[in-house]
Amino acid sequence: LTEVYSSSPALGRYFKSAQVMNFSNESATVFYQLEFSVPPSTEGFMENVMNPEFIRNILRQNIYDEE
Repeated sequence: LTEVYSSSPALGRYFKSAQVMNFSNESATVFYQLEFSVPPSTEGFMENVMNPEFIRNILRQNIYDEE
């Protein structure tokens, strides 16, 4: 996760850390926490760049690119 987000053109400059919070072998589920350092309130920044769906899509695209 650290490599994915730190090298992202869209999020790399804001990314601080990634941490696995919980991992389940039974269901192959991982809960993780991402930490970003965001600039002071900029119109639309949180709604667009820090949108949870946008952040998930960065990871999805990385997975697709590796296949």
